[in-house]
Amino acid sequence: MGVNGPEIQISFDPALWLFVAAERRREAGPVVTDGVSTLGHVVESLGVPLTEVGGLFVDGRAVPASHVPAAAEAVEVRAVTRPQLVPGAPLRFLLDVHLGTLARRLRLLGVDAAYESEDIGDAALAALSAAERRVLLSRDRGLLRRREIWAGAYVYSDRPDEQLRDVLGRFAPALEPWTRCTACNGRLRDTDKEMVREQLEHGTRRTYDVFAQCTACGRIYWRGAHHARLQAIVDAALDEFGAAAA
Repeated sequence: MGVNGPEIQISFDPALWLFVAAERRREAGPVVTDGVSTLGHVVESLGVPLTEVGGLFVDGRAVPASHVPAAAEAVEVRAVTRPQLVPGAPLRFLLDVHLGTLARRLRLLGVDAAYESEDIGDAALAALSAAERRVLLSRDRGLLRRREIWAGAYVYSDRPDEQLRDVLGRFAPALEPWTRCTACNGRLRDTDKEMVREQLEHGTRRTYDVFAQCTACGRIYWRGAHHARLQAIVDAALDEFGAAAA
């Protein structure tokens, strides 16, 4: 920012304090602008991705991110309202390389969650978000500032349980447990044991009778040793978010 431009007062919703310097958190503080940059640019230069902004208000009136601040304006930056509506496309997600566990848990719940297991780069992720109209989930603030992304959201925790609650609480996706492949995100369908017999280990053939198969990658699923742990994740999500997401 230039040192001779208009000075504004700017305050942030407490939910956004994570992103801003400590001295800017509790009270509106002066910010010197350059007179040409948009308010959206100013907010992001102070550390807050626009994906986390639910509204910008100047002297009490709502303004777009393209607003160019004038001298002495009082700016209020509000956080997104939960649940957050994402208009214009079916609710689908794209997760970056660091969120593999979250992707698998979303798929377990039947949520459409594409995931890149290799680092394809920020530009490619942003382009994929735009091409497939997916909400890009990331803990990379720089990635979320890219203008190409269709929509995005910061994942606030580094713990998978908290990450899942964060995304479900923010977007309230419809939950359809046990309908997606946790490996590739494809749809599952019930399959007859005889149809997949040759692909099963002997012990599995002997012990289990109910199977599902991914229509995309062919992976086979049954209620094996890990089912109880996965069922606990499903039950917890349905107990807390099932009614709102139905």
